[in-house]
Amino acid sequence: MGWTLHSAWRAGAPYRVRIGLKLKGCEYDYHPIDLVAGEQREPGYRAVNPQGLTPALGLGDGTVLAQSLAILEWLEETRPHPPILPRAALDRAVVRRMAGIIACDIHPLNNTRVGRKLSQMGVEQAAITQWIHGWIRDGFDALEPLIEQHGGQYAFGDSPTIADCCLVPQVYSARRFELDVSPWPKLAAAADRAAEHPAFIAAHPNQQPDAKPL
Repeated sequence: MGWTLHSAWRAGAPYRVRIGLKLKGCEYDYHPIDLVAGEQREPGYRAVNPQGLTPALGLGDGTVLAQSLAILEWLEETRPHPPILPRAALDRAVVRRMAGIIACDIHPLNNTRVGRKLSQMGVEQAAITQWIHGWIRDGFDALEPLIEQHGGQYAFGDSPTIADCCLVPQVYSARRFELDVSPWPKLAAAADRAAEHPAFIAAHPNQQPDAKPL
């Protein structure tokens, strides 16, 4: 049996994994999870991923992988060509640092379940948007000098890495929430160049079966 990616079309974490899968040339079936409707909390999906988060990657033999960075690292370890981590240990640490700023410090504070909790607490949408902008700004402020120092055609060097798998979805999210990314020119340029790569185009939210582009 083949692989199945449990994904939500514009959620950042599944978007990262789709990019990685496309970069590695991996085939997979797409199983949509409607996060707005709460399908991630239903028993059927909890049986796949008890944490109730996307993505989850089923390998067809009963094995299910979860957590986007863990999946991307597994892809690199099991399918090393083309590489999405640089060869040198220090360079790999820089790429992981970039990815961690996004996946650990920005995204968890801005995802659907956090927005839902804030709304349940009576926070109005305008204030939620300010919350989202604040955490993205903090993360982008940290990323900009790293990309200026280490970037080439991509966030790190001249080939796509896990940093780009994380950066492009986060810039997409920033723009979706109408945050001007011009204060971070190196970051924005790297994300825009990466977005032109065929793998990134194929992974774009609007290209997914469950897409509901506005």
